Amino acid sequence: MAEGSSACRSGDDGDDIPDYEAKEQSSKVLHVGAVGRLWRARLSAGDISLQEDESSQSEVVAVAEELGCTLDTAAELKLVCSTDALKCFEGVDADPDIIPEETGLVTLGIRKKIIEGREETILVDRTSRQEMFTYELESQALGKKPQNPSDLVAEGELVLTVNVFYPVIFQKHKEHKPYQTLLVLGSQRLTELRDCIMCVSDLQIEGEFSATPDLAPEHISKDLYKSAFFYLEGTFYNDTRYPECRELSRTIIEWSESLDRGYKKFQKAKMEDYTFNDLHIKIGFPYLYCHQGDCEHIVMITDIRLIHRDDCLDKMLYPLLVKKHWLWTRKCFVCKMYTARWVTNDDSFASDDPCFFCDVCFKMLHYDAEGNKLGDFLAYPYVDPGTFI
Repeated sequence: MAEGSSACRSGDDGDDIPDYEAKEQSSKVLHVGAVGRLWRARLSAGDISLQEDESSQSEVVAVAEELGCTLDTAAELKLVCSTDALKCFEGVDADPDIIPEETGLVTLGIRKKIIEGREETILVDRTSRQEMFTYELESQALGKKPQNPSDLVAEGELVLTVNVFYPVIFQKHKEHKPYQTLLVLGSQRLTELRDCIMCVSDLQIEGEFSATPDLAPEHISKDLYKSAFFYLEGTFYNDTRYPECRELSRTIIEWSESLDRGYKKFQKAKMEDYTFNDLHIKIGFPYLYCHQGDCEHIVMITDIRLIHRDDCLDKMLYPLLVKKHWLWTRKCFVCKMYTARWVTNDDSFASDDPCFFCDVCFKMLHYDAEGNKLGDFLAYPYVDPGTFI
């Protein structure tokens, strides 16, 4: 571990208490592990316990103490205010779209106006495909427990919310929302997050294959170029797990040290040697993830909290993808049905340059029955971002 790196700095625990009312866009620098340690010291064992409280009597006692009433009154309140009591009268088959004429509820009055306006403008009230996808992605792992008890997340474990943004290579991505939001555990290493970040540049297949389309290699750029780094608070965390990995940060460090450019001395460390608990970071501050040489993503940690019993408790599922940007897939320019698999340039058979084709249309248009190339064109395998990301 590099001396003086952001992961190795020591300080008073009092300086690591997060600002809950931060005036700036980001918090002050805090040590992730110290935040968890301080919270665990101040909370009771019941607050951080992941065991479900099956005793209804304890809930009644807690309500009685909170309201200052008898146990019988608290038990009656619990029964009346439970979700089981939220139903219509027996024998009444109520239609939620039919609002009673005489009602004093403001919410029902607002809903009645919305329904009437919908009938006048012929609006269709349905959840969009993207909203349904987001809800399913968020809810599929809630409360999930591992089959193997050894895979259970430890009590008091920290959970960090990490947002990964598009690389700023197009104008439309400069002010775009993050395309991936993941939950990572404080005990997980940076390499585990690096392996879960999906980017279309990792999925590219290099080469021109118009003469031999059936011989296009199956390996992708991520298999060939494995180098990457995170830049966090003055330290470059390089991925050095494989012999072919290079320190992408070396060029930046040498550039900064070649002249007096006003930068403090950068540190470097091995990504695989550090967990998130080891880091000094700012909440809400944009950091950098770089891979494939020059593909740069903004990475922002927006939340740190303790694990809850309603969270996914299977540590093997972390880093857990909870949100991702929904993309339209690019269709074949011929059939307009299937996702494009090939892109051509200088194509004598296409009206556009570049032009996109599915596998079937591409071969039917550009090759004869024996597989011989027809016409002049350049063909490259195309990886559609909407398919994988």
